[in-house]
Amino acid sequence: MLEKNLTHEDFELIEAAKEVIKNLYELDRHHVGAALRTKEGRVFTAVHIEAYVGRITVCAEAIVIGKAISEGYKDFDTIVAVRHPDPDDPNREIRIVSPCGMCRELLSDYGEEMNVILSVDDQIVKCPILDLIPLKYKR
Repeated sequence: MLEKNLTHEDFELIEAAKEVIKNLYELDRHHVGAALRTKEGRVFTAVHIEAYVGRITVCAEAIVIGKAISEGYKDFDTIVAVRHPDPDDPNREIRIVSPCGMCRELLSDYGEEMNVILSVDDQIVKCPILDLIPLKYKR
């Protein structure tokens, strides 16, 4: 179920994602940033890693999950990803983006109770990851 009532911490998380991509944006290298808040309140940020062979590009959501896990955190509360505009994009706004299908699987594998912030019909909303991946694959 989509929730429109985001918290102050949710807006701070969005700003953290925007800040990391503003600082680390590189054309053809890094144009998506992500921010993850753990249930303990710790915030991690990361950018995606672009590759010339698209299949080996690693999404920002995957990198930020790996970064948090590598620091000993595994209980995740909320995640958001944002995209930096390309230089020729007439809309120069950094926008919230929805996780791709592979990231939805990964996020749900590592945090079935995690929330995702995304933009739906030009409104910022938050929803549980399992709402984005119905009938999830399980072993």
